[in-house]
Amino acid sequence: MVSEISSIPDGVSPNGLDNALQVSGSLWVHRGNASLGGHARIALLEQIASHGSITAAAKAAGMSYKAAWDAVDAMNQLAGEPLVARSTGGRGGGGTRLTARGAKLVAAFRAVEVAQRQFLARVANDLEHFDEQWPVIARLGLQTSARNQLHGTVTGIRRCGVNDEVTLTLPGGEAITASLTHHSTQTLGLATGSDAFALIKAPWIDIARGADLAGLATANRLSGTVEAIADEAGQAEVILALPGGTRLAAVMPHDTLTARGLTVGVGATAAFAAVSVILGVMA
Repeated sequence: MVSEISSIPDGVSPNGLDNALQVSGSLWVHRGNASLGGHARIALLEQIASHGSITAAAKAAGMSYKAAWDAVDAMNQLAGEPLVARSTGGRGGGGTRLTARGAKLVAAFRAVEVAQRQFLARVANDLEHFDEQWPVIARLGLQTSARNQLHGTVTGIRRCGVNDEVTLTLPGGEAITASLTHHSTQTLGLATGSDAFALIKAPWIDIARGADLAGLATANRLSGTVEAIADEAGQAEVILALPGGTRLAAVMPHDTLTARGLTVGVGATAAFAAVSVILGVMA
């Protein structure tokens, strides 16, 4: 037997009416790669056992006589032995009944179905607070080529002609500014209080300290501590740890790294332009 479990995250329920997280499942009987059927065929077998007549069973199951016999024939063949036996003539007339194997199959299916319902109930109970975790799981599935993927909350939007300056505050309290067209702001549905993420490619970020910062006239400056450096083939990747826990990666030539005195453990500042920040939202 095979059971399929599905979960529906908050806000995307199929009928569009209920935003609560739901868990559902379906159960099928398989033999090898062939399916004997699921709930509908098992229900038909139960009706045959109850009525002793394929005609009455088909009617009770909401099927045509032909559809019922087609289902019975398929199950008999796939099971490798009869699940339903048909008798003709005799003193009491003809009839249809379940074989011992058919009766065992129905009982086994119902037993598994009970276990499945109990399992789904436990899963639903475990998912009581899943709504809080779903956004995090969705973020983990985000794949981009940008080295820096920062998630935060929109805390400000300022109209500047055809463009907007959007402020995104990170979980640690640091704020970054992104410049995008007003049309893009509307298309993304950005508003104060909404969640969003920022993508910044590592080559678009400068990291410097002391007097070297004077030449970096950019909208965004975030200070922290150099946590790691990977220096090879004339290029260096510098990881800057911000006080709030966010980490930024920047790529620069080896000569620039050396000239700026960037080593692990020193304080430094990351600088990048507002137009280098790409904002997005989870669909």
